[in-house]
This record gives sequence, C-alpha cells and structure tokens, in this order.
Amino acid sequence: MHSTENKRGGADRGRASGNANGGGYAYPFAGALFLTTAAAWDQLPSEGAPEVAFAGRSNAGKSSAINALARRTRLAYVSKTPGRTQHINFFRLRSGGLLADLPGYGYAAVAGTTRRRWQEFLARYLSTRIPLVGLVLVMDIRHPLTTLDRQMLDWFLPSGRPMRLLLAKADKIAAGERASALARVRERLSLDYAMYGNQLSAQLFSATRQLGIAEAEAAIMTWLDPALDKERPRHQGE
Repeated sequence: MHSTENKRGGADRGRASGNANGGGYAYPFAGALFLTTAAAWDQLPSEGAPEVAFAGRSNAGKSSAINALARRTRLAYVSKTPGRTQHINFFRLRSGGLLADLPGYGYAAVAGTTRRRWQEFLARYLSTRIPLVGLVLVMDIRHPLTTLDRQMLDWFLPSGRPMRLLLAKADKIAAGERASALARVRERLSLDYAMYGNQLSAQLFSATRQLGIAEAEAAIMTWLDPALDKERPRHQGE
C-alpha cells in the first residue's frame, strides 16, 4: 500500500507541471503555494483572482481533502485545538485562482464573545465576498449534515453560488454502504434545500484511498475556469 502510494505521488509531482486539455492543468491544485492569512476583513487578499473556499467541521477530514487534491501531505494543517484557530489561509494556485482554507468549525473551546466575532466574520465572508465563486463543504460520511454543517449551508446558499459536499472518510464504511450513504444525503438535501437544488451537489471522497479526487477537481474547475477567463484579459501584457 505505501509503496504504491509513494510511486503514485512521484508520478503526480512529475506530471503536475504539465498542461492538460485545452491548456488547463492536469492536477489543478498541485503546486499550490501559501499566499497569506486573514483574521479580519481588511486582511483578505485584494479582490481580483477568483477564490474557492473549503469548509468543514473539525475532524471531518477537510485538511486531508485539501492535501489530497494538492498532492501534498502538509499544505493544510490540522489545529491541535479544534475550533480555536480563527483565520482563513489563502493559497495561490498555478492557474492564478485562490484556495481559501477556512478553519474547522467546532466552537466549544472558544469563549462566547470570540466565537460570535468569528461567526460574524465567517458569515460575512461566505455571503458577500465578491471573488468567492464556490464552496466545498467537507463532511464525515458517518456524520453528515450536522447542525454546524447546516449553518454553513444557510449562510452560503442564499448567495446564489455553487456548493459541493464531499462525503469524506468514505473508506471508513463498507464499499457496499457508500452508495446508500450518498443517496441518503442527496435525498435529505433535495427535501430540506429544494429551492437550491441547482447549486448543490454531493459526492463520495476518501483522501486515504484517493477516491473522488478527479471528480472533485472537475467540479471545482467548472467554477474557477470561467472566472479566470474573465480575469485574464486584464493582465495581458503585464
């Protein structure tokens, strides 16, 4: 298992620098580099490059999902105290777009006033941030659609932008149960968020087994590519 993954990782790094179909990157998140971190609105990157944000409850597998997509092991870090980290980390993609890594939510260890301030900042970011073109919400497939997950849905969906749910840690349940788990989540979404049906999609994902990576990449790039095409003419000749 380890030798296969190591060989695969080497191949990924070797091919990541090349371009694929129509000039797009074969692995669009590979080669991501840290850009900046923000704990307040005035610390956010200047508007311009489109952003895709990743969110998820603490321990849902968000950091592992980002690392798997980036073909890295330590691009995104797991906080030692879930819910205490209160900043957004931004990474520059080779395409020019940005990846916004939102802190894992799980606010039990945070004082009430600090929690409210951070929730207000995050809610404002998700609902009004102009460069934000889509949100990836990572959930543990064994515990999907928690109260905090639904809060994220409620904050983001009214913005009209797309949202993709990654049912992470799919390797933790039997292969025969995965399709049923995905079907249950999709049914719940269709019932509880019917008016947002065109914005919502869900898929299976496992960073450990490399499950769903290509599917997630393809979905996310349908958000980024059109936005990047609009940006490129501004920078020609610079």
